[in-house]
Amino acid sequence: MYARYVAIGDSQTEGVGDGDDERGLRGWADRLAEKIAGLDPGFRYANLAVRGRLIGEVRAQQLGPALELEPDLATVVAGLNDVLRSEYDGDAVAAQLDEMIGALSRSGAHVATVTYPDIGEIAPIARRWQPRLTEFNARVREIAAKHGATVVEADRYPVCADRRIWSHDRLHLNPAGHALLADGFAHALGLPGSDDAWSAPLPQQPVPGLVRAVAAEAHWAAVFLAPWLWRRITGRSTGDGRSAKRPDLQPVS
Repeated sequence: MYARYVAIGDSQTEGVGDGDDERGLRGWADRLAEKIAGLDPGFRYANLAVRGRLIGEVRAQQLGPALELEPDLATVVAGLNDVLRSEYDGDAVAAQLDEMIGALSRSGAHVATVTYPDIGEIAPIARRWQPRLTEFNARVREIAAKHGATVVEADRYPVCADRRIWSHDRLHLNPAGHALLADGFAHALGLPGSDDAWSAPLPQQPVPGLVRAVAAEAHWAAVFLAPWLWRRITGRSTGDGRSAKRPDLQPVS
């Protein structure tokens, strides 16, 4: 079993959508750490992820500190912020991911990562980015296979694109989504007591009418999409001035 787990990445790994900045963020990585801690009281966990980070920033700012902590388990989840940028360079993003997974694997850590679900199902206006995401997911699988890393195949299960597990901003998982992804990582890593129940579809629900659906899209675009686009235009990030919430290996309380 694992004794030292280090998570690196962006907002999903930080836990945005599961808690808040006043009470604290939990997130799938914290939830995964809790599962492992239940199997080993001496287990320790660090989370270096910071929201808004591009994959090059994750590599430059988090990989070195992660290696210094000498983990035997590491998760690397990054790249979606790059995919959604107009200047996306698939080869460059894949090279950054390859460097991180490769370096951590060579250091002796077992690395786990994830593919991304159909973004068009979560936010139809973002459907034009799906071909990029499909290509990125294929790169994730290739890089993971190259280094013997574990992949949570989120893009292969419709439940992962079900809006009921996503926050109102449609960019971050909600508490139920973070819990589901933690179960997905636990199952992929073969943790005792885990199974594939996480990948089962949620019960069907009525499809909203056209008027309601259009109103929901307009509300989302005004409340969440417009501020996100403005940050892109102005070069700002939600992670400006932020640092890792858990920079050192600590017991899981």
